[in-house]
Amino acid sequence: MWPDACLASIPVAHLTAALQTARTPTILVGVDLGVPNFDGELEELGLLAESAGMEPVARVTCKRRAPDAALFIGSGKADEIKLLATQMGAKEVLFDQSLSPGQQRNLERHLELPVNDRTFLILEIFAQRARSHEGKLQVELARLQYLSTRLVRRWSHLERQSGGIGMRGGPGEAQIELDRRMIGETIKRTKERLEKVKKQRQTQRRQRERRDAFNISLIGYTNAGKSTLFNTLVKARAYAADQLFATLDTTTRQLYLGEAGRSVSLSDTVGFIRDLPHGLVDAFRATLQEAIEADLLLHVVDCANPNYTEQILQVQSVLKEIGADDIPQLLVFNKMDALDADHQPLKLEDEFEIDGVQTPRIFVSARNATGMPALRKRLSDIARRPVADENSPALSPASHGGDH
Repeated sequence: MWPDACLASIPVAHLTAALQTARTPTILVGVDLGVPNFDGELEELGLLAESAGMEPVARVTCKRRAPDAALFIGSGKADEIKLLATQMGAKEVLFDQSLSPGQQRNLERHLELPVNDRTFLILEIFAQRARSHEGKLQVELARLQYLSTRLVRRWSHLERQSGGIGMRGGPGEAQIELDRRMIGETIKRTKERLEKVKKQRQTQRRQRERRDAFNISLIGYTNAGKSTLFNTLVKARAYAADQLFATLDTTTRQLYLGEAGRSVSLSDTVGFIRDLPHGLVDAFRATLQEAIEADLLLHVVDCANPNYTEQILQVQSVLKEIGADDIPQLLVFNKMDALDADHQPLKLEDEFEIDGVQTPRIFVSARNATGMPALRKRLSDIARRPVADENSPALSPASHGGDH
C-alpha cells in the first residue's frame, strides 16, 4: 500500500487518512494449511478489507502442508497472482494469514506490488475507529510494535550511515538503528501513558466496588450486535453499525433492573475476531479489563451467521488468553429476526454446550426487541443473587443442552 519510502516522515494520522480516502483494488489470498474451518471464500477477509477502504477485485486460495519459507505460497502461485494482478488492475495483495517480515519483503519483490497481511489490516481498522484517548494509545502501541519488526522493508534509506560531530549514536551507526531506537523510545512513552490511564480506570473500578455494583460486560465476536443490544438495554446512543469493529472503546452505563430493585453496571467492549493479533490483545488488555473483572459476561452471538459455533470458540480462546474464561456467562443469541422460519428456535431459553460445559442461552433480537423482557428478567434473577454464586440454577451446568 505504501511506496518504498521513509515511513518515519509520515504521521500515523496521515497513513490512516490515506486509507479512508482511496479504495485500493486488492487481491485477497488465503492459504489452507489444514486448520479447521478454513474460510475458503475469504468472506471475513473481504469484509475487513472493505472496512479498511480497499476494494477486493479477486480472491485466490490454495492448499499447502506448510508455508513456503521464502514466499509463503511458493513461486508458482506467486507468478499466478502477479499475472492476475496485471489483468485485474490490482494495486495491492492482502494475505489472510500473518506473514513474516522476510516473506513480506520477498513477496513484494516478486509481485512488484505492496503486500500486507491480516495483522496489518486489523491494526489499520483499529487505528481508524479508535475514539477515546486510551483506545488511540493502545492502537498506537500495537502498530509501533508491529512496524518495529519491519524496519528493513519499510525504510528505503536504511543503507545510509550517520555519524560525526553532533550526530547521535556515534560515527557509523546505521540509520536502521536510529529508527529502531526512535520507535523503541516512542513505545516506552506510550506504555507509560497507558499505565496512567490504567490507574485511572482502577480508581473508577474501586469506586464502583464501594457502591456494591454488579458488573456485566458485553462480549462477543465482532459484528454480533453487542452495541445494538447495549443501546436497547440502557437506551443509550453508543455507535452501532453493521460492520466489523464498529466499537473499539469500552462504554459503561447504569442499567436499572426493576425486578431486582437495583442498578447494575453494563459495559460494551471491543469485539473479538479470528487470529486477533497478539499485540492487540496485549495492548487492549486495559480495555478488556472490564471483561476480566466482570461478575457476569453477556456473550453475544450472531445466531444467523453460519459460522457462529467457530466464532464462539474464538471468543473463548481470547477470554482464556486474558484470564476471563472462568467468569459466569449468559449466552445471548442475537439477530433471531434474521433467521428464516425453518431455523427459528423452539424455545427462547435453553442451554448450549461450550467447552464441555452447559451454558444458559437466550434468543433475542436487539433490533426489534424480541426476547428483551425475558433477558431483563434473567439479568434481574442473576443480579439478586450474591456475586459469583456459581451454584445458582440459572448459571450452573445443566444435564443436557439445546440447539436451534
